[in-house]
Amino acid sequence: MDAAVAIDEMSFEDALKELERIVARLESGDEPLDNSIALYERGSQLRQRCADRLDAAQARIEAIRLDSDGRPVGTTSFAAG
Repeated sequence: MDAAVAIDEMSFEDALKELERIVARLESGDEPLDNSIALYERGSQLRQRCADRLDAAQARIEAIRLDSDGRPVGTTSFAAG
């Protein structure tokens, strides 16, 4: 776990990779309780980061404008999280 990296600065891919590592460590059952709690808290924050990025991507996809023939002609700007 690299707590030095701010979660809000992580890419979706980096957040997902770290979340997968945390899940594996928690599933192993080898972590002491205090460390497990800290891992769970960071994992929860990483999960939220991933969900926020997916929501932003979905909003961007949904904002694609179509012409009368159904072809994409542009996008509407949005604020990515």
